[in-house]
Amino acid sequence: MIKPLNDRVLIKMIEAEETTKSGIILSSGAQEKPQIAEVIEVGPGGLDENGKKIEMQVKKGDKVITSKYSGTEVKYEGNEYIIVKQSDILATVE
Repeated sequence: MIKPLNDRVLIKMIEAEETTKSGIILSSGAQEKPQIAEVIEVGPGGLDENGKKIEMQVKKGDKVITSKYSGTEVKYEGNEYIIVKQSDILATVE
């Protein structure tokens, strides 16, 4: 199990749709890279540069939108994850 430290969040990208709304099947090259991810694990929080506690605003199971090129990619037990700072998460999806 991967457990993020400080204000880090472990996310897994949600797979892109393989068909359009009208039913056209897309090749893997034509699919857009997804930017929506599911939160797998959340760190405990930490302190900012001024010593103020950083509260975690996301929780396990949340769907989030992240900065396109943020984070560190990690492969673990055959799965691909990304570890990002909470500040790289732009929004939650409801």
